[in-house]
Amino acid sequence: MVAVVVVVAAAGLLRWRRPAWYWLTFGALVATVRVLVRYVSVMEACGLTVPPSRWRLALARMTNRPAPESRPPRILRLRPTRTGLVLRLKLQPGQDAFDVAAATDRLRHSFGVYGVTSRELRSGVVEVRMTGYDVLQRVQMPATAETRPMRIPVALREDGAVHHRDYRAVPHGLTLGATESGKSVYQRNLVAGLAPHHVALVGIDCKQGVELFPLARRFSALADNPDTALDLLEALVGHMEEVYQLIRAEQRISVAVPDAEIAADIWDLREDLRPVPVVVLVDEVAELALFATKDEERRRDRIITALVRLAQLGRAAGIYLEICGQRFGSELGKGITMLRAQLTGRTAHRVNDETSANMAFGDVSPDAVLAAIQIPTDTPGVAVTGDSTGGWARIRAPHTTLREAVNICNKHADRTPDVPALAAFRPALAPLPKARVPLSKTAPATA
Repeated sequence: MVAVVVVVAAAGLLRWRRPAWYWLTFGALVATVRVLVRYVSVMEACGLTVPPSRWRLALARMTNRPAPESRPPRILRLRPTRTGLVLRLKLQPGQDAFDVAAATDRLRHSFGVYGVTSRELRSGVVEVRMTGYDVLQRVQMPATAETRPMRIPVALREDGAVHHRDYRAVPHGLTLGATESGKSVYQRNLVAGLAPHHVALVGIDCKQGVELFPLARRFSALADNPDTALDLLEALVGHMEEVYQLIRAEQRISVAVPDAEIAADIWDLREDLRPVPVVVLVDEVAELALFATKDEERRRDRIITALVRLAQLGRAAGIYLEICGQRFGSELGKGITMLRAQLTGRTAHRVNDETSANMAFGDVSPDAVLAAIQIPTDTPGVAVTGDSTGGWARIRAPHTTLREAVNICNKHADRTPDVPALAAFRPALAPLPKARVPLSKTAPATA
């Protein structure tokens, strides 16, 4: 009895203070047993069973046996993870993946887990991910996350999976959020994740550089006011045209060359000829679109035109946009909605009104709009992410302080590439101070 009491007390303490440890030690086993024992009855109660086929009913009548019961989806695999369970189901004839998605909330209550999500893997096969605890309350990224060129882990999804920012799959992104909603932390995670990669970082921070200039050692170009931003964006457009000329010269289109070797973007070029990819981070896009005088209006039109050109044509040239702002609607002037249409990746932190959420997801998913306006104020960093396919998920980036991001950028400062077209905008920085070596007792004193 004493041992049982100690084990129960330890489990309760872990569940309260360390939910991840509780799940790995006790929760995964308990949840697995609960799912296997309740599976058939829960599927029937949730309407996820199909009646027996006609030939089975006929066979039962011919053999004078009881009528067969309704059949639930067949379990192909049940796999525990560090945050929950992954259940792979084979649907019965007549079932649809939407049926499982519509029953996720009932499955969550029936199996006693924190959250349930589902997605279709292929025709007739659905993956159900069950989360054992609130993984977004205290974000802990896996120690070894999968990384590939231009694909970095930046946050954790509510189902326990890692959310990656894949620039080759989703070239341009838009991040919205009110003040103190977590946009800056999300942006720091992007920069920290890109710092070890072979990529040129270009920053536009019109808040006098308070967000991006501390990270300047890893940036190939920076601008802290709209005038410099205009020159920088037009230089990027010129760089893009030079890259296209290089691709055109190296396309190798002839009758004797197989189609697979024909170059259409920088990733089809040989590695020794491939230009360095460029990621452009705009910290507050509204500062580039607002104007008060005629001269500022002309400057604003040129800035938006350059951004639209980069969004429409920059992908093949290896130029990717990451635009942040509190609002991003038509009130910012002409060309804004055209620019927004080119930004496939959408991320919305807590917003102050439904209109701001509609700016991000109104043309993607109404459910994502509802999820974005329901983010509470006491959970900074929680966001809703989606793309043009209509899929969306809640994510939260790990809290990264500015000091930690600066240290990562300083560590990888030697990987900052020199882009000739952007040399005029390279931040001028003093060399890093050398580490002080303490004097020994026998060292001679200096005046």
